[in-house]
Amino acid sequence: PSLNFEVFRRTMGGYAKHPNLGGVLVIGLGCERNQVADLMTSQSLATGTHMHTLIMQDTAGTRASIQAGIDAVVAMLPAANNVTRQPVSAKHLSIGLQCGGSDGFSGITANPALGAAMDILVRHGGTAILSETPEIYGVEHTLTRRAVTPEVGQKLLARLEWWKEYSRGQSGQMNGVVVAGNQAGGIANIFEKSLGSAMKGGTTPLQAVYEYAEPIDKHGFVFMDSPGFDPCSATGQIASGANMICFTTGRGSMFGAKPVPSMKLASNTAMFEKLRDDMDVNCGVVMDGTRTVAELGQDIFEEILAVASGKQTRSEVLGLGDNEFVPWALGIVT
Repeated sequence: PSLNFEVFRRTMGGYAKHPNLGGVLVIGLGCERNQVADLMTSQSLATGTHMHTLIMQDTAGTRASIQAGIDAVVAMLPAANNVTRQPVSAKHLSIGLQCGGSDGFSGITANPALGAAMDILVRHGGTAILSETPEIYGVEHTLTRRAVTPEVGQKLLARLEWWKEYSRGQSGQMNGVVVAGNQAGGIANIFEKSLGSAMKGGTTPLQAVYEYAEPIDKHGFVFMDSPGFDPCSATGQIASGANMICFTTGRGSMFGAKPVPSMKLASNTAMFEKLRDDMDVNCGVVMDGTRTVAELGQDIFEEILAVASGKQTRSEVLGLGDNEFVPWALGIVT
């Protein structure tokens, strides 16, 4: 199979294994290229109390398949209902870091404050996943110098080289241009955006670099290769094992990412007040002078723990995220 096909299967497999899902129903037509049996085998998936499969052509069509699907979900409900909450440490948290609709304040307030929260998370054994490879372009040395081995640093550089070659002659961010919203927010070029974007990862050592949707097997600060398009990048992070998304924004973002909670962090107070229904944390307090970056980092970490313990984020209250499964078709995604 092509690399593109392998990445797609890896993404589907990562979602199927995701700890936030109580049960999974895999549905196939019957004659598609991505055969259900081959998907299950290639991703080491197996049917059981939490996973069922269904082939529409073998089930007698649409109406019969709908009923069979309902029956399969009903059969998985007892196992899902047996799940109970219990106290665990923060080492079980794996957080995908995103920024979209950035502005001139993002690199001063929201991104460094989220980085401070990630330093606390890493100290507690958790995992912070930085991505959006085109948005570290120009500041990659700030990450490679933190790599735990030369090989880890070289893997990050290799991913950037792949991007530079792929995007040659195309309208991608590797040419230094940022999108209209970033420009309106006061960001002149990709290097300015990258300086802020990289801050989300905090200051701890870079433990590993992963390809898109590759299972993350290290704790601490890691990097996963992805486009800068937020829904596509978050899809890869979730497939890799992220069980929460923290999303900084200066212009505003209406984003959810089922099956994980998405916390929205506003870079400035004016936007936070304007978009209260969508924002979870006001990082503008740093500019207002009422909190330091370190203090806000502690606040964000405590909010992360509250969300992990059941507090609903604004995107969950709004029911957002049904349409944000966007696997990467290896290339420029806009």
